[in-house]
Amino acid sequence: MSKLSIAVILFLGVVAGFLVWVRIAPSDPQRWHVDPQSATRPRSQNWAIAAPGEKHEAPVYRLAAGDLARAFDAFAAARPRTMRLAGTPEDGLMTYIVRSARIGYPDYVSVAIIDLGDGTSTLALFSRSRFGHGDRGVNRRRLARWLKDFAPA
Repeated sequence: MSKLSIAVILFLGVVAGFLVWVRIAPSDPQRWHVDPQSATRPRSQNWAIAAPGEKHEAPVYRLAAGDLARAFDAFAAARPRTMRLAGTPEDGLMTYIVRSARIGYPDYVSVAIIDLGDGTSTLALFSRSRFGHGDRGVNRRRLARWLKDFAPA
């Protein structure tokens, strides 16, 4: 075998190893399950937030906080390649892992339910990537799409 062949095989092995790691790397709830309103913002460009007082905000829903939490949890669970990592609707704080379609890169979306009183509530959402520095707007578009598509009864 030539040195070039060995180098190519080693390179492909490293790439394959990284792709496997991306799919099987454990997700620590202590690190990723955070309140969107008080979480430290990453220095990277691969995150987005929609929360009261931020550039992007969720609408006010005519639902009690518990009902909104259950409705949002069912909505998130129905999204492709999405599973809950931590929290429950009863907690009012849930974090989901959303994996990309091709490679399975994990993004984390934390959602806090905010009780506004008088039977109304809203959401705070924080979406961020685990790997990389930039995400080409994937997290921002996800939050916009989720808020647009979420229509609780």
